[in-house]
Amino acid sequence: MTTSDWRKMFTQLNAKPVKKAKYTKHNQPRTRSCGVTLRKCKNCGRDGGHINKYGLHLCRQCFREMALNLGFKKYS
Repeated sequence: MTTSDWRKMFTQLNAKPVKKAKYTKHNQPRTRSCGVTLRKCKNCGRDGGHINKYGLHLCRQCFREMALNLGFKKYS
């Protein structure tokens, strides 16, 4: 179950508070203190292909779009 849809069951469980508490205990996403999922692109929110160097915090796709505006040059 993904982080976006674990709350969809709340509409059915609002009438049953004990079952709702048990459901949230076992199904809510973990709070992470380290790892890949904490480093997200500040432009689009992706967490894969992340460029953290120079404090950019961009995914590789957004970096390609913004590279010339940021002052990077392409050498081929």
